[in-house]
Amino acid sequence: MLKLKEGLKEGGRVVAGGWLASKRVQGDIAFLVLFESGKELQVTIKGDNKRLLEKAEKIREHSSLIVEGTIHLTEKAPRGYEIYPTKIRIVSPAKKIPPFHVYGGNLPSIDKRLDIRAVDLRRVKAMAIFKLRHLLLKSCREFLSKRGFIEVQTSKIISSATEGGAALFPIMYYDKEAFLAQSPQLYKEQLIMAFEKVFEIGPIFRAEPFRTLRHLSEAFSLDVEQAFVDYREIMDLLEELVKYVLTEIANEGKEELKDLRYELEIPEGPIPRITYDQAIEILQGKGIEVNWGDDLGTKELEVLGSEMNGYYFITDWPLSLKPFYIMPKGRLSESFDLMYKDLELSSGGTRIHRKSLLVKRLKEQGLKPKGFDYHLRVFDYGMPPHAGFGLGIDRFMMVITGVNNIREVVLYPRDVRRLIP
Repeated sequence: MLKLKEGLKEGGRVVAGGWLASKRVQGDIAFLVLFESGKELQVTIKGDNKRLLEKAEKIREHSSLIVEGTIHLTEKAPRGYEIYPTKIRIVSPAKKIPPFHVYGGNLPSIDKRLDIRAVDLRRVKAMAIFKLRHLLLKSCREFLSKRGFIEVQTSKIISSATEGGAALFPIMYYDKEAFLAQSPQLYKEQLIMAFEKVFEIGPIFRAEPFRTLRHLSEAFSLDVEQAFVDYREIMDLLEELVKYVLTEIANEGKEELKDLRYELEIPEGPIPRITYDQAIEILQGKGIEVNWGDDLGTKELEVLGSEMNGYYFITDWPLSLKPFYIMPKGRLSESFDLMYKDLELSSGGTRIHRKSLLVKRLKEQGLKPKGFDYHLRVFDYGMPPHAGFGLGIDRFMMVITGVNNIREVVLYPRDVRRLIP
């Protein structure tokens, strides 16, 4: 909270509210650093104000304050000015000192910091991460809106698996069993029948008992679907989106990237595209034991990522490795994954738009078409050809910020061991 009562000028009156990040008392002068609206604001108490000097000595860091005073313009202060206070009001005193400092130093484990996450987020680097996350979401919305997409919201309570498999969170829905949605896939396919171009930013839920640096039980995804395009065209759109987002973040998030001491990588030319067949050849050439039709695990992706470096696509995966709704192409599929080194960021492809083929694929994957009747019935009303992708927001944030633990880029992460706060 900052109110400049007479504008930003020497001697102008000001009222500021924030929390005390640090203080330094040197003889007859004290420097307080407030965080106001996520930015540093310097408050300087001189020796002629003994009452406030004595008060400053007693204030604990992290206390919430309201400061009234006058402006002194100086280039030495963080904002180009400091406040000479006439009144300091402690509106909420800190009763404890956190087990870490906002300006760095040795940090406890992420698990200990998550126990008091709201305090952990006062760290300069933590604030920088989530300001960049805001820019990421903002630029995604801008990019897609400019291209005629509309943002939608679909239900996260569903009656059956979106993509098959057992990684579902069951819940009680009144007197019935229901599940938390693995993705909005089937809903967004239906919505292109009316709107042609849709996107959604929201949570997805996967009950996989992994506790790695890259997996969460609740993750956030950007899901995009478009009518009358195939997987190559939607891949082009994803590439444009990635470059747009990275450029916007580089321009608008300079201070935050500086706080993180991280240099953002923006692809200069076309993002390389290799087929699954080519990926297998590369791996076999490196002495990796992998056969055609195998999925690419951690070891394989580490080797491939070191060879490809940066962003790249793997296209034309074996049909057996992809969900039932992906369009077949012989024993291959019209599909792709967007990678950053060894990290999968996005998966997408052409969708099946013919009901008979979709039923066939469901059966081939051991799924019962009857359980998907609510979805299959809309194919009787002229489902257009379409394609789409899902982009993992949290993993993309790992790339944008350079952190190696996905929990650092999620406000309140959920995994197999954590349900609070």
